[in-house]
Amino acid sequence: MTDWLLGPGEIYRAFAAEMASGDLWRHVAASLGRSLPGFALGSLLGVALGLAAGVSRALDEILSTPVFLSYPVPKIVLLPIVMLWFGIGDASKIVIIAAACFYPAFINAYYGARATRTILVWSALNMGAGRWQLFWKVVLPSAFPMILAGLRVALALSFILLFAAEMVGSRSGLGFLIRQAEQDLRFDLMYVSILTIAVLGLAGDSLLVLARQRLVAWADQR
Repeated sequence: MTDWLLGPGEIYRAFAAEMASGDLWRHVAASLGRSLPGFALGSLLGVALGLAAGVSRALDEILSTPVFLSYPVPKIVLLPIVMLWFGIGDASKIVIIAAACFYPAFINAYYGARATRTILVWSALNMGAGRWQLFWKVVLPSAFPMILAGLRVALALSFILLFAAEMVGSRSGLGFLIRQAEQDLRFDLMYVSILTIAVLGLAGDSLLVLARQRLVAWADQR
């Protein structure tokens, strides 16, 4: 077997050794310290503006065109520009992750709000609901399943962008660890880092799936 092609047993032993040494935990903490704030900032802003554009025609005209125009641009190509503005530290990495997470959160919240059934809106209005009551009691619950779907996509993107961003100007994190392992021909460590990113992504996605099951179980009963 070649040096770069390792069996599951070898990868597991390397994974256990890195966890026991504590070095892997340091890189995991550094990566989560960049990906989670970026995910939170981008997703919250995307959901808020997406819902606003979905319920307001004026905001729809202002926001939709620039969002959908810039959406196809790969966000990682903006990293050099962001680094000029925010430096090569964690701030630039958080910003680029937030930019990637913004779009799926915005788009899903936008279409979720616009997909609110008209009969529900008219029913709420006939019962005397005001504008804010209509939003909180009808539009937001109706859009929530799509919002959670957008968050799942955004979470995956946060780890994808994290890997690319940490390969530039970083001295810690799983992306840095993969680059360092490749340079040192430590293929076992490279596989361990990739496996760790996959486990973190799966854990985060599982939490969002659990949140959907708890918060919007009614959506699966339609």
